[in-house]
Amino acid sequence: EVQLVESGGGLVQAGDSLRLSCAASGITFDDYAIGWFRQAPGKKREGVSCYSSSDKKTYYADSVKGRFTISSDNAKNTVYLQMNSLKPEDTAVYYCGAAEICTTYDYDYWGQGTQVTVSS
Repeated sequence: EVQLVESGGGLVQAGDSLRLSCAASGITFDDYAIGWFRQAPGKKREGVSCYSSSDKKTYYADSVKGRFTISSDNAKNTVYLQMNSLKPEDTAVYYCGAAEICTTYDYDYWGQGTQVTVSS
């Protein structure tokens, strides 16, 4: 059974940092790209960042470039999203997903999400 489990969300103030984790099981980690997405109330899910295991490339949405950093610990089958200088507009449920490549809309697996709330 494939599982993606997010953790690390919480309530913080603007300017604070959080580190989200996405722990994967049931998949060969090196065969997948792991992406982070978020969905705020009343808004569509948007891509935030992605880590490609095959070529070690990383991708970021313009809205988070310079503030968020994605990284991977292959030994732990875990991808992290370090979020610095958080803003109220970063408030959302954050999901991780697994896909063949980062540049796709077709994700094979999803986690349950973790809430991030940034107060002003």
